[in-house]
Amino acid sequence: MVLAVVLAVAACGGPAAGPAAGPSGERTLILATTTSTQDSGLLDELLPAFTEATGWAVKPVAVGSGQAIEMGRRGEADVLLVHSPAAEEEYVAEGTAGRRLLVMHNDFVLLGPEDDPAGVRGLPVDEAMRRIAETQAVFVSRGDESGTHSRELSLWEEAGVTPGAPWYQETGQGMGATLRVAAEKGGYTLADRGTYLTQSAGLAVLVEGDPGLLNVYHVIEVTERAGERVQPEGAAAFADWITGQDAQQRIGEFGWETYGQPLFVPDAGKPDPTAG
Repeated sequence: MVLAVVLAVAACGGPAAGPAAGPSGERTLILATTTSTQDSGLLDELLPAFTEATGWAVKPVAVGSGQAIEMGRRGEADVLLVHSPAAEEEYVAEGTAGRRLLVMHNDFVLLGPEDDPAGVRGLPVDEAMRRIAETQAVFVSRGDESGTHSRELSLWEEAGVTPGAPWYQETGQGMGATLRVAAEKGGYTLADRGTYLTQSAGLAVLVEGDPGLLNVYHVIEVTERAGERVQPEGAAAFADWITGQDAQQRIGEFGWETYGQPLFVPDAGKPDPTAG
């Protein structure tokens, strides 16, 4: 009986598992990221390797960059991988984030039907956006405050266009779903190249290579200043790993075997094209 009491007391007094510990005691962090990293398959390549290297499991939440940043603000994520530079800079300036590090880039492409009813193929992107508006060709927007949506809105603004119904339509969904809707409607849309290559949905690349179509990704650490649930050690582990040699090599090789080109270009340690 004495032995049973001792064992019971020891069991009750033992250290409790932290909120991030799973059934096996594995540490788990929350990564808020964009739908493009999920839809392209990049997360499937990176996250198992990160877990193997660090012991941190990852729960990814794929949303638009705007929503990911909001999760960081509320302390609902430990680390962010996003591609909306202006919104990122605003968030970091608020003081609840830690390091913001350059990770990689690809580019946006303007997509549409192969027969190109608006006649935008090969035009500068601002002229292409004006042509779509002038002809009132269907344009399908994500409409979800993602990095892609933010870039699209800036392209309309730079083109001097205020898009509107009935030709301008919003899905409120991620990139993969928006590509499918655009294809079904025979419309135009803006997408990151990585998601396009993996989920082209029958659309053609009509405008590419314009400087305004550069698409840059950063990793941002969330700190305990955003909330007590945040795990800064997990955030630092992920930021260090994804900007390290192994992850950068994986990013640079991702897509070559299937598509004959990389879906993303590794950039850690290079000058940041969004700085200043």
